Amino acid sequence: MEDNKVTPLNHLNSKEDFLRRVQTADSVFLPRDVFEALYLSPERNVPGDLRKKFGNPTPAALIGFVMSATPYAAANMGWRGAGGDLKTPLMVPKGTFLLRVYLRMTDSVPYSPTMIFFGGILQILGAIGEWILGNTFSMCLFFTYGTFWIVAGTQLVPWFGVGVQYSTTGDNFHGMTEPAYFATVGFYYVSLAMITTIFAICALRTNVVFFSALFTLIFAFGCAAGAFWHLALGNADTGNKLTIAAGAFTWALTMMVWYLLAVQLLECVDFPLTLPVGDLSGFIKGKSERAAKKVAGSANDSGS
Repeated sequence: MEDNKVTPLNHLNSKEDFLRRVQTADSVFLPRDVFEALYLSPERNVPGDLRKKFGNPTPAALIGFVMSATPYAAANMGWRGAGGDLKTPLMVPKGTFLLRVYLRMTDSVPYSPTMIFFGGILQILGAIGEWILGNTFSMCLFFTYGTFWIVAGTQLVPWFGVGVQYSTTGDNFHGMTEPAYFATVGFYYVSLAMITTIFAICALRTNVVFFSALFTLIFAFGCAAGAFWHLALGNADTGNKLTIAAGAFTWALTMMVWYLLAVQLLECVDFPLTLPVGDLSGFIKGKSERAAKKVAGSANDSGS
């Protein structure tokens, strides 16, 4: 009978055995490469334990991006007639999505809600979640691109009247075909390319896939800016080619973001398969890590 007695947990050996068998949420440790793949940010010491209380907002924000950017890219390239097949003025290239939906409200109806709600609101909510968790870099990313999609969607809604001031007739969509409008929007895309360049440099501290996606996005915005400027000059053929190129770059980056989304969702459910992302955390050492290493080296030198 005594052999069947259970040893109390207040004994040292029983405690150690119990801790080996039961792992609590407080004891879970995320390696640096896993953290950066999940949050798309370098790991930083953030006060509190909010990451244990709230879910990871990054996958939701990525869903918002790919659900908007993927059909956007296909429409820019005119795949299977996406973007419409309308008879438009000579200065507006056939098969171009953004410029064609400016002319025909029927083209904007199916897609502008996707831009606003998936691309805009969902990413903004994700950015707020990143802000709560203290992930500054990913917060800036999702606020920036979430706002981009809201702007892209709302400018297709006549109520906002973004093209009225460029129109001689007071018609919103007519104003969006004026050279002055095209030239102005071109500088907007240049600004997007500039901020994305900064993001890409910062992403060198995360992983290869994320950096490659942002690097590709720079060219997508650059081609879009060139397309608008050529349209402002009346170069419809060149503008059309650049728009298709922008769609191709966007399609390439969406495939990378889809991959990152798969990585994160598989990790969230503890799937037995871990997809590689190419950890770059050891490629460029952080400033604090370099300083700590320098202090440790100085201490060793003084001790010897």
